[in-house]
Amino acid sequence: MKRILYILIAAITVGSSLFSCEPAEDRESLDAITLTPANTKFSVTQNPANDHEVILKNEDPNVIPYWKYLDSKGNELGHSNKGDDKVVFPFGGTYKIYYTAYTRGGAVDAVAPVSVTVAKNDETYFSDPKWAMLTNGAAGKTWVLDMESPIGWGGLDFPGAKGDNWNWYPDYASNSWVMPNKDWGEMRFDLSGGYNVTVKQTAQTTAEQTTKAGLFAFDMVNNKMSFLNGPELLYGGDYYPDASNWSSLKVIELTATSLRLSVLRDQSRTGEGKAQIIFHYKPKP
Repeated sequence: MKRILYILIAAITVGSSLFSCEPAEDRESLDAITLTPANTKFSVTQNPANDHEVILKNEDPNVIPYWKYLDSKGNELGHSNKGDDKVVFPFGGTYKIYYTAYTRGGAVDAVAPVSVTVAKNDETYFSDPKWAMLTNGAAGKTWVLDMESPIGWGGLDFPGAKGDNWNWYPDYASNSWVMPNKDWGEMRFDLSGGYNVTVKQTAQTTAEQTTKAGLFAFDMVNNKMSFLNGPELLYGGDYYPDASNWSSLKVIELTATSLRLSVLRDQSRTGEGKAQIIFHYKPKP
């Protein structure tokens, strides 16, 4: 009994020290913010020889700068905390650049963002023929499922020269079981002020359609593509449950008249292993 009493007394003593109201240490208070939005010092300058290049310069050595830049639709394109930086906007359009100064006392935003206007798309930046094949530039290009061979499957390394590189592209005439022959919707890419993509998807069992617009990223070196801010790959058939991600894609084929994009089948309902589900598109007539 005495042992139990000693343990209780020890526990109460420790608890009292843990929850003591006395401060363990003195803490420094933050400095008062003396900088005002009107007194922030920075400059945003377009290169007169190339309006796609914008020079950002922090002119106050006592603060840490933070920049962010948005397109005309409000999409954040990037940010920086460098004192001197250069941003390249490859698209024509109007952009807003926001500046924030971080002081010892806290953050101070500039009075207003700085607007810069770029006259047109940088033709040199988009000189690779794949941009025109996919998007037709600022004018845009719309793709629909090619119902002569709308779907296929491939190994994880396809179309590589080795590894798990098998593939099967069934023709629809002999394999109509792959999906009903109907209007499955459309997918549009354009470079009008940004990497824009819009997907109009038809429901599996009805003619109801939903439309989602966002941005896309195209990694030509690694043949990868991503859809951002909502859209997912246009598909036909009942394959949606077989893949967990419909916005991280692999570019299997791209020509002026044929586009094949794939998703990873990573949760097959029939217990099959991982593979690519490859959808085949053609330009909308």
